[in-house]
Amino acid sequence: MNRLTPDSVLGILWLTWVASWAVAAVWTTKTVARQSRASRLAHGVLVWAGGLFLFARPARLGPLARPLFPPSPWTGWAGVILCAAGLTFTWWARVYIGRFWSGTVTLKADHVLIRNGPYSLTRHPIYTGLLLALTGTALERDLLAGLIGLALLLAGFVVKIRQEERLLLDHFGPAYAAYRAEVPALIPRIG
Repeated sequence: MNRLTPDSVLGILWLTWVASWAVAAVWTTKTVARQSRASRLAHGVLVWAGGLFLFARPARLGPLARPLFPPSPWTGWAGVILCAAGLTFTWWARVYIGRFWSGTVTLKADHVLIRNGPYSLTRHPIYTGLLLALTGTALERDLLAGLIGLALLLAGFVVKIRQEERLLLDHFGPAYAAYRAEVPALIPRIG
């Protein structure tokens, strides 16, 4: 009988999330404004490169396959728990944004500013959840390449967040400016 390992559970979590996210993408409304290809490329290159470093097989990474931590069975499972919590948070945010979600920087028909649920904690809760899940993945993978990948992914998300913020500020004006002043971008305030 095969035992579940942190690596296999992590794979199941990510495959389930990607498949469910792809299915949910069908239930979005019509796009009325979309970022340029150059803008998508600006963050996309960082995100794809980060993903390659984080998810590549260790044998293909050469010296970047060095472990970051001393061997411990708890490190892998801690990473799985962080990943599961992060992916759950992304779904909570995805449910709240509903038909206005998009994988690219867009405005949807009749777009409204969502400020409740996870959007009352951070302005970009999907990225918050993804960063938590990716941090858990890097912890479970325990490779220098994973740390590099996480840094590249964070950089890509920051670029994309800046693009989204410009679009939303242009569209919603003072309402979005007030939201920005009240709610942090990625890390919820404590207390």
